[in-house]
Amino acid sequence: MTMAVARSKVTGASDCTLELPCIPESVGRARALVSSVLNAWGVDGDLADDGEVIVSELLANVVEHTETPLAEVTIERQGDRFIRIGVSDQSHTAPQVKTPDDEGESGRGLRLVATLSLRWGYDTHRWGKVTWALIAAQARSSK
Repeated sequence: MTMAVARSKVTGASDCTLELPCIPESVGRARALVSSVLNAWGVDGDLADDGEVIVSELLANVVEHTETPLAEVTIERQGDRFIRIGVSDQSHTAPQVKTPDDEGESGRGLRLVATLSLRWGYDTHRWGKVTWALIAAQARSSK
């Protein structure tokens, strides 16, 4: 069994990128990255938890619905107010918000992303797309 190695790149104090193989095990690594980065930026616990769930759902969609070998997770601080979490893939298919049935175990991911984020969307590129979500970047208050 071969273990794929993730490559990360911190390009400044305001962003971080991690390239991961598109396998289910990568979702936990993406969560850990988001947790670590948001904690370092002083994002409060609930918002950091939301960020972890968001990256989990976005990356899980790439793993499940595309044939992309590697995905790139990007966390960008946009000024003092917002953080953008993005997951890139090589698919040109737009993400679809589904109506899950009551018994189904899937189909809720993008609805959850929409609920937890200020807004979400996707940007298309020649090589594929980036699906992203924006969350608040409120710093922890010091007591």
